[in-house]
Amino acid sequence: MGVKELLRPTDIRRATVEKWAWASLAANTVIILTGGLVRLTGSGLGCPTWPKCTDESFVPHSSLGWHGAIEFGNRLLTYVLIAVAIATFVAVWRWRGATPLLRRLTLVMALGIPFQGVIGGITVLTQLNPWVVSLHLLLSMGLVVASTVLLVKVRGGGGLGVDDLTRTILYAAYGVLLAAIYLGTVVTGSGPHAGDVDAPRNGLDPQLWSRIHAASVWVLVVLTVIVVWRLRRHQARTAALTLLIVELAQGLIGYVQYFTDLPIALVAAHLVGGAVLLAAATHLVVAVSPSRDREPVAAS
Repeated sequence: MGVKELLRPTDIRRATVEKWAWASLAANTVIILTGGLVRLTGSGLGCPTWPKCTDESFVPHSSLGWHGAIEFGNRLLTYVLIAVAIATFVAVWRWRGATPLLRRLTLVMALGIPFQGVIGGITVLTQLNPWVVSLHLLLSMGLVVASTVLLVKVRGGGGLGVDDLTRTILYAAYGVLLAAIYLGTVVTGSGPHAGDVDAPRNGLDPQLWSRIHAASVWVLVVLTVIVVWRLRRHQARTAALTLLIVELAQGLIGYVQYFTDLPIALVAAHLVGGAVLLAAATHLVVAVSPSRDREPVAAS
């Protein structure tokens, strides 16, 4: 079967495409967790080189211990991500209801996975430079955004009318969220969980940047409360309230982990919470944004 035949529109059901969109979102969230666990367990250089695990082998040997197994396991998950991205790409392109936007989106998602692998390789080759490590996480977060947009659009969401002021406040909140996520990576780069005992830190004051990060989260919460109030009689009120609840839960985890000296379990939960929070915010933004792509021609 050639590429044209493989991607030729068929009668594939919307439910099937939706399942692959969910799979993409779940896979990109899981890789954030496993990547975080590599760093939190000090296994960032468990495989000391890239693309091979060692200079002699693509797989770890016993002398690398459990750190090698953890790092190599995370590398293997990249292939699962690739498989899911390809399957999602094919499903969307074969779906008669796919819009040009959805097709372009799945192409970007499919191309993002190899870039993720390259950044991971650069991370290892730079001995876990914290600024490169942050790019690794930020790209995964970007793929979470793309997966969420795909899921909402496949399910027929989006285009719920809201007034311009409410939409502007929501967009501002979303911008603050993106800033808060980036500031979180700066805090991480200054903190103790470097991924290896000899890995460099960014040299910034972790206490100061933790406070700046916390301040951005409080701004986010205030803006979200305003959005929830303005959408209290709107179809999107549930999505807005869900976003606020996730923000508060994520903020609570952040404060508890800070005052308990960053235990691994809470830091890992905070990483996953960041992905869930970004997905919830993206869902709401897409729901109330004007729909610029044509409606699907098939609803099945």
